Amino acid sequence: MKQPYLSLSLLLTGMFVSAGMLWAQTGTPQYVGAAKCKMCHMGVKKGDQFAKWQASKHSKAFATLATDQAKEVAKKAGVTGDPQQSPKCLKCHVTGYEAPASAKAASYSQTEGVGCESCHGAGSAYQSMKVMNALRAGTQDAKAVGFFKPNEATCKKCHNPESPTYKPFKFDEAWKQIAHMIPAG
Repeated sequence: MKQPYLSLSLLLTGMFVSAGMLWAQTGTPQYVGAAKCKMCHMGVKKGDQFAKWQASKHSKAFATLATDQAKEVAKKAGVTGDPQQSPKCLKCHVTGYEAPASAKAASYSQTEGVGCESCHGAGSAYQSMKVMNALRAGTQDAKAVGFFKPNEATCKKCHNPESPTYKPFKFDEAWKQIAHMIPAG
């Protein structure tokens, strides 16, 4: 009598393990939010990347949409209603806004504005210390875990003439304002 249950149990376990392995190979990384990045990217000895982001306009991008000035800009751009609800605004003021809900972990919050993952890719597959260390050592393929280093094209997805507040974008100058390197060692 126990034999059929054991077989069924082994079959189900195998199915779940196989499904998990398949997801790991084909799954899309999820956006996890800046709070997950903060755990390892905070403090002067580590480069204080989180504080650098937190002090930037990027971290306030969603909140900015609630200001009277943003409402006026939105109105002139043809946005009716609340800019914090408008896809036209949110596509650049919120990390991963246009990604499907399945690509957003429970820890994700659009109120973070333009977070780490806007520039580095959805972080679920590279957020562990093991993977981050392997990326740094060059033993992990960044593309395989959805990690990328930002470049001018990354920035110009939002910093372009489509923006109602566009000013000519100078990547080198902008990069100096947000650069946040990891210290050697």
